[in-house]
Amino acid sequence: METVQKIQKVTSKGQITLPIAWRRRMGTSSILVRPKGDILEISSLRTPNEEDEAWVTVFDAMRDNDGKGIPIEKIISALKKSVRAKRERHGRTR
Repeated sequence: METVQKIQKVTSKGQITLPIAWRRRMGTSSILVRPKGDILEISSLRTPNEEDEAWVTVFDAMRDNDGKGIPIEKIISALKKSVRAKRERHGRTR
């Protein structure tokens, strides 16, 4: 029997669990969440290459910065710092 509608509890961290039948039917581990008025639409996100789905929201201005934008220079600086740290962890230099 297919689950058509289900009440889900939202955790204190804002997470929900999608029923396994829905996840299997979607056939992907990535989803697109989009507000439409008072409805939250969840749809599967498929790309030609599963590795392309590795991009996810790593920064959400409303969640992470009280709705304020971040200057591009700060984002670039943070990315460079992250790359340097990764190289150092793996014993690599340029």
